[in-house]
Order: sequence, then structure tokens, then C-alpha cells
Amino acid sequence: MRTSRLVSTLLLLQSRGRMTADALAAELDVSVRTVHRDIGALQQSGVPIFAESGHNGGFELVGGYTTRLTGMTRDEVEAMFLMGLPEAAADLGLADAASTARLEIESGLPAALRPGADRLRGRFLLDAPGWFRQQDPVPHLGALAEALWVGRVVHVIYQRWKEPTEVTRRLEPLRVVLTSGVWYLVARQQGSARISSYRIAKIRDLTVLSDEVRPPDDFDLSTWWRDHTADLRSRLVTGEATIRLAPHAVDRLVEGALPDVMRAVMAGTEEPDGWVRAVIPIESLIHAEKELLRPGAGVEVLEPLALRDALASAAAGMLEIYASGRPLQSG
Repeated sequence: MRTSRLVSTLLLLQSRGRMTADALAAELDVSVRTVHRDIGALQQSGVPIFAESGHNGGFELVGGYTTRLTGMTRDEVEAMFLMGLPEAAADLGLADAASTARLEIESGLPAALRPGADRLRGRFLLDAPGWFRQQDPVPHLGALAEALWVGRVVHVIYQRWKEPTEVTRRLEPLRVVLTSGVWYLVARQQGSARISSYRIAKIRDLTVLSDEVRPPDDFDLSTWWRDHTADLRSRLVTGEATIRLAPHAVDRLVEGALPDVMRAVMAGTEEPDGWVRAVIPIESLIHAEKELLRPGAGVEVLEPLALRDALASAAAGMLEIYASGRPLQSG
């Protein structure tokens, strides 16, 4: 995309100083002719690029010119990375800052780059929340984000699924993660080296303390989150089920299913009657029963027998309700 390449050219000259056409072409993986054409476009848009020919020649920005993105506040800089996530910015209390940052960036772009930016904004949208699900209420997210910014320990009352269901924790916030519309806090308990995730909607009360957080120097969120979610998935899976799926039921089952289930179904074997036989991972008999009821008569469970019996019982109960064709009368 030419707009992206023009920005890259400008930033290369800004960060590295004088560069030859050959060096720019190698860096951007384009021809020297394309470099000259892009430099001309930038010059025409008002960017002061000095061109010098000869053995020691090249291109450089005149007088230490930099892109005009100065004067932004801390909140605006932080919000810049959330401009495609208006709801996320609002949850963090940065909606106004995100709007201001977008306007400052637009005003700082050379005229030749603005149409490309407009096209990008008009054609692409990053929508993080999952569809067809109610968003978690996160009344403590703003205070938690502020504690994270300033590096303070928080005291929380947290609701969890196992007994005791309500616990108190003194947590050292390390990162905040938004995934599929759900906010998580990545933190460690004060005085402990173990890092865990906490669903922010499950925080019932939060107090920011004066104790300072000293985050580990070598903590990499992307690596930790990938390993953490993989570990959670592995602990959720308690067994396997062998199933047969009618062709029309494949999409109905894999829609909204875990990636491991989707892969297992797609790797299944097609039988002579067109049905697909697959071995899928299951979390529990109750969860598997709920998931396998979605395809209706388009799925047959072969193993385990306990799951097959559960589905047979559910089907018999539905048949009793609908067989007569008339609503059952209570009382």
C-alpha cells in the first residue's frame, strides 16, 4: 500500500538521517525508481527533503524536520493505540483523549498521506467485543487502570467459581487484557512470584493502596498470555467423544466452538453416507451435552456411552413435549 510506504519512508529518514535511494529501496523492498517517485510525492506535499547526488549523496530531512505529532498529552499518547477500539477507550476513561489524539495525528500528516488514512479508517474497523453477548459490567476498570499507570498495589474483593466464592486479595497489577469483549487483570499477589489472571467484572470492591508495584524486568505479556490460555484450555479438557456429524450439521457445531473442537471436526473422516466421523475434546459431560444438542438430529455420539445416554434422554424429553403437536397443559 503506497500510503504505508510513504509513512515508512518519512520515518526512516527521520530516525536514520541521510539515506541513499539504494538503501531506502532495500529497506522498503521496492525499486529505486519507486523510491524517487515516493520522495517526489513527499516533497510536493510539503515535506522538506533535501536530495544530493554523487557518491556521498542521498536524501535527508532538512533542519531536523520531524512529523508534527508534538504537544500530545500522556493520556492522548496512550489512547492513540485504542483509536480503533472506541468502547475500550471509553471503559478506560480515555474516550475524549482518543478523539483528540486522532485529530492531532490527522493534522500532523502530510497532505499526500491524508487520503490514504481516510480510506483506511473508512474501510477497516477493529471490533474487539464478541458478537451476541452481553458486555461485562466493569465499574472498577478505571480505578484499576489508574493503579496500573502509577504502579500501586490494589486490595480487591473477588468473586470466583469455587469455594470460598468470595475472597480478598492484595494484588500487584502488571497488565490489563481485553479479549473477546472481556477485560482481565494480569497480576500477582503481593509477596508472591506467581502471576495469575482475574476477570475484572468479578471484582466486587477495589481500593488503591500506597504500596508500590515492582514488576519483573523480564515479564513479556504476549508470551505469558499465550502460555496461560493454552494451560487453561488443557485443564478444561477432561476427555474425548467420538461423534458422527451430518454434512449440514458441521457448520452448526463448529460455530462458536473452541479452536481444538473446530480442528478436530475439520480433521474428521468422511464416511460413505456423507457423514463425518471425528474425535473431539470435551470439557465435561454436562458441557458436551449442551454443545452437542445444538446440531440436533445432525449429530450422533458413539462414545462415551454416558454422553450418548444423556443425549438420548434429552431427546426423549423433547419428543414427549412435541410429539402430540399441542402445547402441554399444566395443572
